[in-house]
Amino acid sequence: MTYMDTRATKEERATTRCIHPPAYTPQPELNRNTLVPDVRVPTVSEDVARDALLKFVESKWRYSSKPARNLIFKELKPVTVYRYRLETYTETRTSAWQFEPYNGQVVDGPQFGMSPPPWDIPVSLPQRYTDRVEKVRVPHSSFVKVCHKCNGCGRTRCVPCHGRGRKRCQFCHGHGRSRNKRCTSCGGRGRKRCTFCRGHGYKTCSVCHGSQNLLHFIQLTVTWKNDISDFIPDRQPDFPDKKFEKVTGDPFFIDESVLVYPIQGFPDQEICDVSTKLINEHLNRFSSTSRILQQRQTIELVPLTHALYTYSGKDYSFFVFGVENKVFASKYPSACSIL
Repeated sequence: MTYMDTRATKEERATTRCIHPPAYTPQPELNRNTLVPDVRVPTVSEDVARDALLKFVESKWRYSSKPARNLIFKELKPVTVYRYRLETYTETRTSAWQFEPYNGQVVDGPQFGMSPPPWDIPVSLPQRYTDRVEKVRVPHSSFVKVCHKCNGCGRTRCVPCHGRGRKRCQFCHGHGRSRNKRCTSCGGRGRKRCTFCRGHGYKTCSVCHGSQNLLHFIQLTVTWKNDISDFIPDRQPDFPDKKFEKVTGDPFFIDESVLVYPIQGFPDQEICDVSTKLINEHLNRFSSTSRILQQRQTIELVPLTHALYTYSGKDYSFFVFGVENKVFASKYPSACSIL
């Protein structure tokens, strides 16, 4: 991949080009069955469930805490919920022409050598799995050119007054008189000094800032991004799966490599299938335009307990979920604000 010719046109200067990574085909680790540790489905006690419900009720100003304090539990049903997560950490490089006013700074141009290939330019790597963008000036890509905005004059004609330095008075519309009297705004002259250029008829060039020349260079933008895909099998139709996005679980399985291999041998076949699907999707989506630096796949056991209880002779239920013991209750016995 070579850089753009330094004799770039205005259209080329405005173009950002994605730089494909060099041929690189890392291979996943050898096929192996996933070693699944013995996992005990977490349960919550009645006290924990009640405390979680009380905290939930406190956040709802229309709910009374009385039912939460006096309810009678019938059953606490733990539900096995696995969350599969695939993270692909990528690096992408794009280049575009940039310029800045030239005020005598050093010009690192082709006379000092050829510009290195984009993927050979050294950059300091951020902490893994963190998003970051870094902009780097490509060595030996600079050159000086007359400003295209002012053609090297350092100033441009003032547009509001058309370079005249004066504008028609808005109060008397250029007549010099208003209501048969001399206009007090323009002193009867019908025109006023342009406030945009202070009467000069021109303004300092907004592109070169009066320096008359521009230093052009190629700017390399390096983007590190952690792309994440999550999947949770729908095991409880009465519980909205989107609630899991706000809580954490217990990551009992973590597999990390440049490219991970699809999970095999896990008791939940749906997790194995989605692992294969997401790994292939990430590989197809990122490998052509980015360099894959690392992948990590995780299986979490997300706590979920269905709490069934009675209050005032009626049956109700709620869910306690996540390590944080959040609560979801589609129905609650009272919506009264009086405790």
